[in-house]
Amino acid sequence: MKTAPFDVAIIGLGYVGLPLCLAFARSGAAVLGVDLDQEKTESLNAGRSYIKHLGDAAIAEARQAGFQATTDFSLIRQAGAVLICVPTPLTTNRAPDLSFVENTARAIAPHLKPGQLVVLESTTYPGTTEEVVKPLLEAGSGLRAGQDFFLAYSPEREDPGNATNLSEIPKVVGGLTPACRDRAAALYGRIVGQLVPVSSCAAAEATKLLENIFRAVNIAMVNELKIIYAAMGIDIWEVIRAAATKPFGFMPFYPGPGLGGHCIPIDPFYLTWKALEYDLPTRLIELAGEINTAMPEYVVGRIAEALNDSSKAVRGSRILLLGLAYKPNVDDDRESPTYAIMESLEKRGAAVFYNDPHVPAIRPGRSHHHVAGRESQPITADYDVIVLCTNHAEYAEFDFASLGVPLVDCRDAAQKRPARYYRA
Repeated sequence: MKTAPFDVAIIGLGYVGLPLCLAFARSGAAVLGVDLDQEKTESLNAGRSYIKHLGDAAIAEARQAGFQATTDFSLIRQAGAVLICVPTPLTTNRAPDLSFVENTARAIAPHLKPGQLVVLESTTYPGTTEEVVKPLLEAGSGLRAGQDFFLAYSPEREDPGNATNLSEIPKVVGGLTPACRDRAAALYGRIVGQLVPVSSCAAAEATKLLENIFRAVNIAMVNELKIIYAAMGIDIWEVIRAAATKPFGFMPFYPGPGLGGHCIPIDPFYLTWKALEYDLPTRLIELAGEINTAMPEYVVGRIAEALNDSSKAVRGSRILLLGLAYKPNVDDDRESPTYAIMESLEKRGAAVFYNDPHVPAIRPGRSHHHVAGRESQPITADYDVIVLCTNHAEYAEFDFASLGVPLVDCRDAAQKRPARYYRA
């Protein structure tokens, strides 16, 4: 029996929170979306999406089902459950920046009521839900977690651009108490087919870190092999394709110009930071981070080689970077290595432009304010070198051969290649 106007309130309407809103709305739940950005809430209430791969039709469908968006945190009092989906970036010193989580917990606390469920979905280090979120909620509400309200952690597994329906992705759930876990599992059972209960919030937090550390370390391995094999005249992509035919004991990972997105470049360092509490080193994680972080400079070196073969220097050259998004066929440019390549080239005196069919103009972001407002440029022969950074589908069949411009390909993506073709 419904006991509140909203079944669930979701705080943070970005690449994680908004798909979650839509999934709950499709399940028949009454959904309230909460975000500090008034432009976002107004756009959603007008039936417009600001995330390209979701689309206006999905927003309009959710609105017809009763979905509402607001900047008013007091309305969460009217929800049976509150899900926190806010960013967890790193500071410049690679320490966890939990300010978004902490501020959200403080904003929720005065409106928390007995019987509500609060779930943190933001990726973080083991212990955050109990050590950070729980005290803030209790201090601001006067209620006790596990007694007066339910508290749980369930890591997001959103993959922007992936056609896999959220309902098909198993959902890990850990609670402060078994009752908290069961309450969260019952909620998520409305939108996912398989629930994966674990013993605690910390175990659920650690699960998310393991998933992303696994990817970061393996990507670092193939990035290192890319450099070694290139020196030997061996094509790393050919090697990976051949190795991937083994039906057991191998999983293909692919090199690139560096790591991007809201998870892989960031999450491993949450564990590195937490491990210091126990005087334990995380040597493999840190080494993988060093390798992946160095990839943009490796690409810049290959660009310099391509220009040198044309008797040109980086300084004064016109360079077009293809793909600002961190992964193919989406408009998500968070932590994109293309920004690092752009910045490095500009420091060396190059005139740098970009093309991205999914990012027509650069939006303000935490790490690239100085280039906000720049617009995507057409792919023409008016450049000294073109660099394929992101393997958007639009680039696979593009006729680079007809341009006569050297191409540096970081993804082994171009099929119609010019005579002067370089892998990076």
